[in-house]
Amino acid sequence: MSGNTKIALVTGASSGIGADTALRLREAGHTVYGAARRIERMTALRDAGVRVLSLDVTDEDSIRKAIDTIIHESGRIDVLVNNAGYGSYGSLEDVPLAEARAQIEVNVFGLAHLTQLVLPHMRARRSGTIINISSMGGKLVTPLGGWYHASKYAVEALSDALRMETKQFGINVVVVEPGSIRTEWGAIAAETLKETSSKGAYANLAEGVATTLAASSQPDAKMTSAPSVIGKTIVKAAGARRPRTRYRVGFGAAPMMSLRRLLPDRAFDFVIRRAFGI
Repeated sequence: MSGNTKIALVTGASSGIGADTALRLREAGHTVYGAARRIERMTALRDAGVRVLSLDVTDEDSIRKAIDTIIHESGRIDVLVNNAGYGSYGSLEDVPLAEARAQIEVNVFGLAHLTQLVLPHMRARRSGTIINISSMGGKLVTPLGGWYHASKYAVEALSDALRMETKQFGINVVVVEPGSIRTEWGAIAAETLKETSSKGAYANLAEGVATTLAASSQPDAKMTSAPSVIGKTIVKAAGARRPRTRYRVGFGAAPMMSLRRLLPDRAFDFVIRRAFGI
């Protein structure tokens, strides 16, 4: 193993950003572990030389087993890409608190628990890079996505605190804030939205938002970027001696965040409502 080869763990690697990232890190010469609940969906990764692991980020035994396997086989973890997550949509009034807790459990506590178990190994070597996949939705909000946005706002805050805490140990903490990316994420979020708020007081709002979310998953979707733009960015951050603290990439990410900073709240609300046709 060359001195430039790193041991990387990518969660949520069964599709989309996670799958693309795992493949690109492998192509860059690193030893890559791709982890996800649906291991049967990672055949292509295995064929490409990625070592696939079954991992449920809400299950403590599953997390510990995955980390122990990597340490036993490779001796260390140099790069952790916390990508596992999903979007649960619906009005605050309609979403059951059990579903809200599940959203936070996956997107926040799963990320935090995995990070907790990887950190001692990075501290022992006084090096490592933790890359947390947030979203432009961690800096701005769209209607009917309150719990999803709350989870990504939390990822932003935890990452900022972690960056300051681990600087003394030579560990880099990076946040990637994707814009609109062409993956199955939008279709899944649209389905949960329709199940939750397609009837009742928020039905008209849900129809417009669900249509926009579902459209972003289509192969020919306009105003979206391919997952590869995120995968390439993660490879760049993983290989950098001193990576940026944040990477805003993908369609709409940088301009929308800039617009959010510039506009008053009600003016930005108007822009978002128009974008969703509501």
